[in-house]
Amino acid sequence: MSIVHFIGAGPGDPELITVRGKRLIEEAPVVLYAGSLVPAAVIAMARSEALVIDTAPLTLDEIIAHMKDAIAAGKTVARVHSGDPSIYGAIAEQMRRLDELGIPYDVTPGVPAFAAAAAMLKTELTLPEVSQTIILTRTDGAASPMPEGEDLATLGRSGATLAIHLSVRNIHKVVAELTPHYGPDCPVVVAFRVGWPDQEAIFGTLGDIKAKVKETKITRTALILVGRVFGKRDFEDSRLYHADHRHILRPKAKARS
Repeated sequence: MSIVHFIGAGPGDPELITVRGKRLIEEAPVVLYAGSLVPAAVIAMARSEALVIDTAPLTLDEIIAHMKDAIAAGKTVARVHSGDPSIYGAIAEQMRRLDELGIPYDVTPGVPAFAAAAAMLKTELTLPEVSQTIILTRTDGAASPMPEGEDLATLGRSGATLAIHLSVRNIHKVVAELTPHYGPDCPVVVAFRVGWPDQEAIFGTLGDIKAKVKETKITRTALILVGRVFGKRDFEDSRLYHADHRHILRPKAKARS
C-alpha cells in the first residue's frame, strides 16, 4: 500500500535517527525533506534512484501536490522533518490535507532537540526538589503568534525548566520576561545546532546571556534552556534507588525467624 511516512530525523546527527526512520528513508522511492534543517547525511540514506525533493522553498500546496502525485503513481513517500515532528513540525496542516484527500499516513518519532541538548550537556532536566517540570515553548514569531496565556512571563511563574525554541532572535524578550521570576543569576544555556558537527553551547545567566549571544552572532537553529537544574550539584538523590524505598520489583525483605 502506498503511504506517506512522516519521519523525525532527530537533531542532526544521522546516528540519532530511529532504526525505523532510517529503514523508511532507505526504502522510499520519493523523499521530501526540509533542506534547511535536515542534514545531507540523513538524506544520503535514500536509495540512488529515489526522487529527492527539498521542500524548503516550496509552499504547502506544492508539497501536498508532490505527495498526491507519488501516491497516485503507487509510490511511498518519506516526508522527513528535523527533530521530532510533533514539536513545531508543521505536520498538522499536512496531515489535515492528506485526510481530506483520503491519503494514508503514519508518523515515526524522532529525538527532540531538548533531549539531544540535555545529552550534549550531560544534564538531567528534572532534579529532585529543584525542578520536576519541563515546559517546551517559544516566543512570538511572524509565522506563529503565541496564544493568550502562553507568554514567558506567565509560564515563568512556575519556576520550571524551560526549553525555548525558535527564539534566539528574541533573547532580549526572554531575559526581560523571565528575570523577575527566575532572578538574574539563574543559569541559561543556548544550545546551537545540537547534533551537528559544529554544535556549540553558550553558558550564562539571565543577567549576561544576552550579551554573550550577541557576541556569537547566532540568529537561528538554537535552543534556549533556562532553569536551576543547569550546573546544580547539591541536589537530593532520587528516592527511586534509596535503600529504604520499596516497590513491587524491590519488596521489603522478610524478617528472619
